[in-house]
Amino acid sequence: MVSFDNTEIAFSGKTQKDLNRSYWLFKMVSNPGLVNFGKSMTDFALRTHLPIRGIIKATIFRQFVGGEDIEESKKTIAELGKYQIGTILDYSVEGAETETAFEACTKETLATIALASVNAHIPFCVFKVTGLARFALLEKVSAQTALSGAEAVEYEKVKQRVSNICARAAEAGIPIFIDAEESWIQPAVDELAVEMMKRFNQQKPLVYNTFQLYLKTRLEYLRHSFAQAQAEGYLIGAKLVRGAYMEKERERATSMNYPSPIQNTKADTDRDYNAALEFCLEHIPRIGLCAGTHNEDSSMHLVRGMEKNNIPHNHPHICFSQLFGMSDHISFNLAKDGYHVAKYVPYGPVNEVLPYLIRRAQENTSVKGQTGRELSLIMKEKERRKKK
Repeated sequence: MVSFDNTEIAFSGKTQKDLNRSYWLFKMVSNPGLVNFGKSMTDFALRTHLPIRGIIKATIFRQFVGGEDIEESKKTIAELGKYQIGTILDYSVEGAETETAFEACTKETLATIALASVNAHIPFCVFKVTGLARFALLEKVSAQTALSGAEAVEYEKVKQRVSNICARAAEAGIPIFIDAEESWIQPAVDELAVEMMKRFNQQKPLVYNTFQLYLKTRLEYLRHSFAQAQAEGYLIGAKLVRGAYMEKERERATSMNYPSPIQNTKADTDRDYNAALEFCLEHIPRIGLCAGTHNEDSSMHLVRGMEKNNIPHNHPHICFSQLFGMSDHISFNLAKDGYHVAKYVPYGPVNEVLPYLIRRAQENTSVKGQTGRELSLIMKEKERRKKK
């Protein structure tokens, strides 16, 4: 059975220089104070136009980002492809809320689909609905608040963008992920995802909704989604993740005096995540599953579940996924053993993906054991190479 301890395989794509850079980066992000100081200094440097772009691009950008645009990301795609690891190009420019920005994001997503249609190393594409729509508009739709005439027109444009992207992906035969959002706008996203799955998942899972299992209700919603699909005669695509908005969710629940939607403990999240994996495996002919996780136990839980159910390593409905620059010990070892693996590879201009990079650094400091595990494996590989 696959092992996640083989560092020779895990870091086979890294030169000694790459390995040293990764070591120092993870060493820095293991210190929350240093991460917060770095964020403040970066914000100051950008505001005052200090020349730090080159430093960022040569360090944290290179570790976690594929390139500044699709063309520059092709080198990363090819490198991962050498090790049978696919790329999911993720346009990671955040925060803009104008029609111009929404159209640009739509165009960029369509460009990733066009590349995927001619590049076998891109097995999936992805988009966030907040890249195509105003947050406040999605919030009103999710709360089932009546839209004004202008808002109704605006929302029709959003639906058309989503439809155009999913139709183009289906035409190219490329599965596409619709990323998860904050819980108070997720109902609008779910509604769009279900509509797209009904249209395009008649023969195989091409449109995937995302289920954040750190939310108390999402395991049940996964079961509900499958039951609805069964009743109406289509397949579902399920990307399973733990979640990305924990602090924001809890703060909003406290400030607005409603029960937190977040699981009470990490153990509860782990339980629901693994139960979701089991549910998908039980119904794998009718479900497309992407296990988006950096958790070794859950990754191994899926491996064992596949073995138990005699599901081949390369089953077309099952994929493992981790973020570029992280958990290579999971990605590379699984790929070496014949499992479908794809890395989420963010891309975008240095200045515009900085919010993403800072969030990555902050998440690494807050996930217990994550950075320590990365560091210990890097140190183990450095030691192994010394002895060669």
